[in-house]
Amino acid sequence: MKNVKPLDHLILILGILFLLLPIWIAFASSTHRPETLLGEGLQLWFGDYFWETYSAVLFENTGFTEQVNAVLMLQNSMVLGLGFSIGKIIISTLAAYAIVYFRFPAGSFFFWIIFSSLLLPLEVRIIPSYEVVSDLGMLNSYTGLILPLIASATATFFFRQFYKSVPEEILEAARIDGAGPFRFFVDILLPLSKTMIAAIFIIMFVVGWNQYLWPILMTTDESYFTVVMGIKQILNDLEGNRIPQYNKALALSILALLPPVMVVVIFQRWFVKGLVESEK
Repeated sequence: MKNVKPLDHLILILGILFLLLPIWIAFASSTHRPETLLGEGLQLWFGDYFWETYSAVLFENTGFTEQVNAVLMLQNSMVLGLGFSIGKIIISTLAAYAIVYFRFPAGSFFFWIIFSSLLLPLEVRIIPSYEVVSDLGMLNSYTGLILPLIASATATFFFRQFYKSVPEEILEAARIDGAGPFRFFVDILLPLSKTMIAAIFIIMFVVGWNQYLWPILMTTDESYFTVVMGIKQILNDLEGNRIPQYNKALALSILALLPPVMVVVIFQRWFVKGLVESEK
């Protein structure tokens, strides 16, 4: 076992502190009054308004309708994140399975057509996508937020590469045992893919959780606002003294970090294994 040098630990610790410093400043500043932040800037230590700020952010209704709070927005973001990740995994696993194992004519051609959609970001497709969602009557709904974006060329590519690395002997053994295509996919291929599924789940959950442009275009009903939209909304809300509520915006930012961090921590081992594992 190689000797661990103290300098290596020092570099890692400094790197961690460098990454955590903005989060620490945001958390500490969120416990101060907005007047303090406006007059003195961001704070490095805690203030006396932690419970007041966070309870107001979580449970105090805001917005034009006075019916939206952080609990509702966190719930909407959770639905969007889970819908994105689970929907993309289902569609991508099935698409990759069909491309790799059914070997239909022009299968590779259709795959590269799917993969080329990466060249078209959401901003390019936003107007036709909005028109389709509007024509189908899915505006202001979870279906309209999730369904149009669950197809993922990136996830399909990763699952295709993973399935191509599965030994042919496993497929032959399944055929000898009388396993059909559905049984082979469910009983053999999906269990082998669990680390890859975990890695894709984390990536797609964070993508769905951080969506801003798509929800703000697809929803006009505040009851569907996400936590990312809520941060901007708090900064736009001005009280009678015309002081922006910077402390509440920072508090909501900290709350918005917690679910993605928890997902990464829970699936961290599978996430790393899914990215680096090569032998199946």
